[in-house]
Amino acid sequence: MPEEQQDVTWDIDEWHGRMLIDGSGARLGKLQDVYIDIESDKPQFATINAGTFHRRLTFVPLGGLKVEPDHLHVSVSKAEIKSAPSISARGQELSKDQESVLYHHYGLNYVAPDTVRGRRLARR
Repeated sequence: MPEEQQDVTWDIDEWHGRMLIDGSGARLGKLQDVYIDIESDKPQFATINAGTFHRRLTFVPLGGLKVEPDHLHVSVSKAEIKSAPSISARGQELSKDQESVLYHHYGLNYVAPDTVRGRRLARR
């Protein structure tokens, strides 16, 4: 999976609520939030609702993202996302240890950020 997003317009405000689709066309869920890598200032992960009654947010990497008129096409499969680490939908944040687990789950190279905060949530 490519780690760098290319040829993508970073208009995150327009992404909110769009459906994420995997390579086989499976619907994954609607984008809730976008997490930005502080060092590169690029979107790194999106979250989608998961679990019973949408009490969990699951992270979806945005590497290789293709922005389509009606949805966002991601380069990971529904199976990978289903087994990905998640957090409570009620404001839980990832620790650096949890970030490391998340990156490794998707086979991404993880380098702990120099900041205390790690990745940041893009505010709408």
